[in-house]
Amino acid sequence: MWSHPHWQESIYGQGIKQAERLARYATMFNTVEGNTSFYATPAQKTVLNWHSATPDDFRFTFKLPQTITHQKLLQYCAQELKDFFDVMAPLIDKTGMWKIQLPAHFGPALLPVLKQFLAQVPQGLTYGVEVRHPAFFAKGDAERELNRLLIEKKANRIIMDSRPLFALPPHNAAIIDAHNKKPRVPVHAIATANHPVVRFIGQPDDAVAQLSQQGVSALPKDNDVFFDNWLAQLPQWLKEGREPYLFIHTPDNHHAPELAIRLYQKLRSQIAAQIQLAEINLLEKKTEQTSTQMGLIW
Repeated sequence: MWSHPHWQESIYGQGIKQAERLARYATMFNTVEGNTSFYATPAQKTVLNWHSATPDDFRFTFKLPQTITHQKLLQYCAQELKDFFDVMAPLIDKTGMWKIQLPAHFGPALLPVLKQFLAQVPQGLTYGVEVRHPAFFAKGDAERELNRLLIEKKANRIIMDSRPLFALPPHNAAIIDAHNKKPRVPVHAIATANHPVVRFIGQPDDAVAQLSQQGVSALPKDNDVFFDNWLAQLPQWLKEGREPYLFIHTPDNHHAPELAIRLYQKLRSQIAAQIQLAEINLLEKKTEQTSTQMGLIW
């Protein structure tokens, strides 16, 4: 997301109107997930506004509408697909990836449908596929077939890392809601194309302290412990010439920007000697070249 009332004191600053938030966001982060497209195709005027609010090197990642992915399960949706891309056409040059998020009941038997759909979508664009069916995480034939298909079609497998979220007991409304909505699936750090996507669902930075005050004895690990694996995997992908997308989220997102920047700075420190990444601060964005797209999602 790029619009959140709690960010008025962090990335927006006083006096920033809601319509100006995307432009302000784009001064610090170089990508964002346009999640609203999942629920409804935006108006053409809105698309043009998004284009004008962002610099040329900014990259959106938009989800395909749920009408296509969840209601029609990628079938008999040629018209809906055409209508969606017709509206989004002004943002083609600024969209780094088009995301195909599939429901948990989209299982191995429907892989031929996914294959046909990837041949049907506009070619020459970058796609990411997020699966949630348990068979695709079992390291068996179904997962191998999925990975082979994505490699063949040069589509990126979207990786959901919800370990920090589910390490927390459901002790407040935001975490309970996230537990109900987010999938609890194994983390398989697999790059099937050039732009692997990591969706890291962190916990609020003060969660452990809050639980301690509530008398919880078995305290969960913090975000940094869970992120340490990515401090090794992301540099490896960069060395291979890939350009990963890293999105940071928390159950309430109140301080997600601060968490995103802190984790990104850890990544920069980890690989400073090998790979140069742009410096990103809460108050400014410098113009060094970067190979990692960094943003926030919900």
